[in-house]
Amino acid sequence: MPVAAGVLLVGVPYSISLAAQWLYGWPNKPGCRKYIEALRPRRIYCLTRAVLETLKYLQYGKLYFQWKLWYKNDENRKHYEKGITFGRRSNKMDLYYSPQGARAAGDKPVPLVVFIYGGAWGSGDRSIYCLLARRMAEELGATVACPDYVTYPKGNVLCMVQDITDCLVWARENDKKYNFDKDNIVLVGHSAGAHLSALAILFLIDCRDELFVEAGMQRNVAKAIKGLIGLSGVYNIVDHYEHEQMRAVEYVSTMHKAMNGVHNFPYYSPEHILNTFSQDKLERIPPISLIHGTNDIIVPAESSIKFSQLLTSLCVKTALYILPNIDHTEIVTDLMVPDRHFYHAVYSCIKQEYNKLIGVC
Repeated sequence: MPVAAGVLLVGVPYSISLAAQWLYGWPNKPGCRKYIEALRPRRIYCLTRAVLETLKYLQYGKLYFQWKLWYKNDENRKHYEKGITFGRRSNKMDLYYSPQGARAAGDKPVPLVVFIYGGAWGSGDRSIYCLLARRMAEELGATVACPDYVTYPKGNVLCMVQDITDCLVWARENDKKYNFDKDNIVLVGHSAGAHLSALAILFLIDCRDELFVEAGMQRNVAKAIKGLIGLSGVYNIVDHYEHEQMRAVEYVSTMHKAMNGVHNFPYYSPEHILNTFSQDKLERIPPISLIHGTNDIIVPAESSIKFSQLLTSLCVKTALYILPNIDHTEIVTDLMVPDRHFYHAVYSCIKQEYNKLIGVC
């Protein structure tokens, strides 16, 4: 009995956490100190808990097969254009049409929603969100673009923002072909995707040379963006790193690697950038709507609350929805099919804010 208890309480946690650190990254300490840090009891048990929490994703097995089969079924191609090439890295995007949306040249163009998925800056694929994009197009009566973007280690956060910018530039140049309104664009992002969307908007308003996009085009794109709807987003990288430290995942996480180190955290934090903006630039920021669940342990709701408070203090139009009992994953997976538990609750918030952003109220 004591041996079994020892294996359960010591052997299993140490095996799980050491395997996670071996696969994804040891503590950033010199020499043998990284192993000493890795073996600290608090780190072992916190990291083991974080790893075990990922087992709840098994509940999405049915949803996995639903989107997999839907995306592979050629009969569904009537709902979307698949694999459109865009940008400097020749990324791919899918373009989804609503049943009431415009496709014919003579129809009135509908707004364009650009959905930026999350994945901790190190994973993600547009095909995973095919059901979400299809439903979003139907619920909002819009054309929905779902682009891929480079992720770590193939690129850093700046590369990701460049890819999102390239998607928006593509929209400026291809509106006639696909019959959407290039001057009526709304960004919707989840988790890291919400962070990257906010960052792209602020970089465009700031006319950053790092985007390698002509200044006039940057101004036109920024003006065309009518707003951002952020789902469970990260808006202060310094704060989020502290939260990762509390969960003992900061070294296995992709975040600090994708940012090229801790010293770049302020540079890639929307909150920090906002505090450097002049009044003129603040006035050009489109309305930002934030939606977050109270059960989110990956990105706490405090992230959206603090960002909303800062936006309000700077007189930027903002709306905040804190939804009870929703976690980090449900806020996006439950948008994929109508029978999911939080489908109507989350879409109710999205639709209310979307209609404000495009002036339909």
